[in-house]
Amino acid sequence: MTELQSIGLRLEDPRAGAASRRGGAGPSDHKAVTIDGVTIMVPVHTSTAWHSPYVAATPDAHGRSTLMRGAIPIASVSFPRTPRFYAMQTLDGVPYSHIATLHGADVLATTVLQDCIRYQSRRKTCQFCAIGQSLAAGRTIARKTPEQLAEVARAAVLLDGVRHMVLTTGTPPTPDRGAALLCDSAFAIRAAVDLPIQGQCEPPDDDRWFARLRAAGIDSLGMHLEAVTPSVRARIMPGKATVPLSRYLDAFAAAVGVFGRGQVSTYILAGLGDTAESILSMSQRLLEIGVYPFVVPFVPISGTPLEDHPAPSPDFMRAVLAPLGRMVAAAGLRSADIKAGCGKCGACSSLSAYEGDAA
Repeated sequence: MTELQSIGLRLEDPRAGAASRRGGAGPSDHKAVTIDGVTIMVPVHTSTAWHSPYVAATPDAHGRSTLMRGAIPIASVSFPRTPRFYAMQTLDGVPYSHIATLHGADVLATTVLQDCIRYQSRRKTCQFCAIGQSLAAGRTIARKTPEQLAEVARAAVLLDGVRHMVLTTGTPPTPDRGAALLCDSAFAIRAAVDLPIQGQCEPPDDDRWFARLRAAGIDSLGMHLEAVTPSVRARIMPGKATVPLSRYLDAFAAAVGVFGRGQVSTYILAGLGDTAESILSMSQRLLEIGVYPFVVPFVPISGTPLEDHPAPSPDFMRAVLAPLGRMVAAAGLRSADIKAGCGKCGACSSLSAYEGDAA
């Protein structure tokens, strides 16, 4: 799984299973693939994937396929089917798939605000981010209302067995950095359906927002570092880097006091320039606070300034994930105990497999 997520996968039939994601917020250009009962997100639209030695054969009538490396069969795989709720639309004609999408096997995800103050200028934007691409392509809408999110979440649970939900957002030009949007959205969703929710935003200006988020119905919180070295942060995400690491660490401590150990997490994108040692050093600091460090391989997305930046090698990812799995297990912050969100899903990283190795 580690190698697939670094190198990517070629598909004999790109139409197999649920549609893959091109562009948009968060990790993209992936497709969900189920291997030995575990669903992971694998790059399929990157230049690395187009030259990958791994190929998935055309699925049979039951949706099963064979993963090949060259001429050698490696494993039986399948692709999650297109969700039933994708066929529905709101009363005003907005397709449900424009409001929220299925990630992994059973996670509903949405970007509440499909815009960001960091995205307005390429001198300030996160160089890996494609938040505007899906909006420009007409695959989503700029602002999802709480009512729309509640309607789609309820349908996804009833029709497709969705088990938890991710609410992320572009950063608006307000001091709360999106926390208010998450509060309104979560409150409406939890009034409609009993669905655990992870909220994701930059650290708000006031730590009191963490209690408000929890009271609104958010079970776990993600505040994403992406890179951990100041020089890498300044180069890769010059706008976001104006929020210093010290503010993130203070916010993490305050949020853990509200949500509990292991219910606060952060994304770290391996391969942007941080060394394995720096990622592990920051991860140790985070684990001591009670934050789950969800380390994922960077995927270069077409149309972004980093589209030609190489993905991390499988060896680099193993050098990070193997010791990190032991560290996470020793700290007692396993992904399975997270109530909702990316760390619990685990589809974008093989970290949880290394937690098992550490047992």
